[in-house]
Amino acid sequence: MPYLLHQLLSVSAALRPDAEAVRLVDEAMTYGELEARSNQLARALIETGVVPGDRVGIYLKKSPAAIVSIFGILKTGACYVPVDANAPGMRLVEIARQCGFRALITSGSLFEKIQKGLEEECQSAALFFVDELPQTTPSSIGHSLSQVLPQYPAEPPAVNVVDHDLAYILFTSGSTGTPKGVMLSHLNALTFVNWAVETFDISSDDRLSNHAPFNFDLSVFDIFVAIKAGAAISLVPEGLSVFPLQLASFIEKQKITVWYSVPMVLMLLLGRGKLEEGNLSSLRWVLFAGEVFPTKHLRTLMEKLPHPSYANLYGPTETNVCAYYEVKTLAAEATAPIPIGKACANTELIAIDEAGERVTRPGTEGLLYARGSTVMQGYYGRPENTNSAFIRNPFAVGREEKLYCTGDWVTLDDYGNYLFVGRKDHMIKTRGYRVELGEIEAVMVAHPAVDEAVALAVPDEAIGNAIQAVVTIVGNGSLDAAELKRHCAEKLPPYMIPEKIDFPATLPRTDNGKIDRRRLQSERMTPSA
Repeated sequence: MPYLLHQLLSVSAALRPDAEAVRLVDEAMTYGELEARSNQLARALIETGVVPGDRVGIYLKKSPAAIVSIFGILKTGACYVPVDANAPGMRLVEIARQCGFRALITSGSLFEKIQKGLEEECQSAALFFVDELPQTTPSSIGHSLSQVLPQYPAEPPAVNVVDHDLAYILFTSGSTGTPKGVMLSHLNALTFVNWAVETFDISSDDRLSNHAPFNFDLSVFDIFVAIKAGAAISLVPEGLSVFPLQLASFIEKQKITVWYSVPMVLMLLLGRGKLEEGNLSSLRWVLFAGEVFPTKHLRTLMEKLPHPSYANLYGPTETNVCAYYEVKTLAAEATAPIPIGKACANTELIAIDEAGERVTRPGTEGLLYARGSTVMQGYYGRPENTNSAFIRNPFAVGREEKLYCTGDWVTLDDYGNYLFVGRKDHMIKTRGYRVELGEIEAVMVAHPAVDEAVALAVPDEAIGNAIQAVVTIVGNGSLDAAELKRHCAEKLPPYMIPEKIDFPATLPRTDNGKIDRRRLQSERMTPSA
């Protein structure tokens, strides 16, 4: 029984060496090739000084070589630290500063963006290039993988690793703007991976999409669930999601059976992908996570693509996925948000209300906490942040145990499913009332002309916070602020109705495809008159 992530590859490669493991359009690699090359890379890394516990950076565009890098690093006992290739070079430099990279795997073209900054932060780090060695890189620290890998045996190195050792560090945006590194062990990831393979019945006949960048936690599902099952990974070319017609064609031609992404991508497919004209019959599952999927848009998608099963996966990076909800049907009049569901296997979710009591019935709201093997070890190099993310479990009698605070307020439905109420940091006070911005957003999105909506709190000395909104419109529809305010007044009290509503053509997005709330907030820090 594999207890380490890279053992999943070794098992599948032994069973299906000639089966396709990963593909980027016309570039493919078999399980046997992936196993051999990752073993060679591991040996090369070890020879340059990488030891268990080290951090090795990956600064690459999506490719089979990036998958080789992930498994090669894991086989050294080190943990991989992926950085979005589209992020500014200084972000990688900051992450390198925090982690202290022993080595970095990148490409010549990307290295040009970061070389100057890395000279100070990674003076002793070995540099591995998936292509040719840049002329400005000393051969003493630079290595071209195409030249060095054939020199090493293709058998796995003997390295002592246990399941509590770190497997990867994913950096999320901190509240101060400085990224925080979430530390996940092999056990953290494997608990989730084992659950996912069983729950979604993933087999060697499947082909899983990889839409998320490798620094986004959705990629853990795409890569390791596929490898455990001996399935194939189809890397979605970067930038394809902004071309819905081409993305729909990609799903059809690649015969994707399991799709996983943030809702925004599925909404683009729904709106401009002409799904009714293609043949997406290969899809078995459509999975989404990361943000609330507006119910009316999900219902329309399920009507256009009725054959796949649909599920909402929930969980911050710090917990992997810790809850899920399979969406069976959606009534025509349904407007309530999709439940986040129930806890995954070997995970417990506990909601605690403001009185410190456990939420056990519908109608009571509480802050959601998680416990179990999927929960992170902490934030790398940040003990204070780690300590503040956990509380002592008040329900663990006679023993010490910690609960991770997700920062999300929830309640229960009549079937025991958790319902997302809103973010702890989206709870505001205005005119003496406590307001959840997500409730305002849900009401606005229920208007037939509204595509997406964001409610924002703008500090105001007189009332605490003024509420403003940013809204996009469906297709060629029309809507003005007065009409949307009248719609809100039908379901919300006066103090929750946005005072000002803007209608931009699009909403800004983060690299992960989520709405960039921080940018929207910063643009509106001056209260409305």
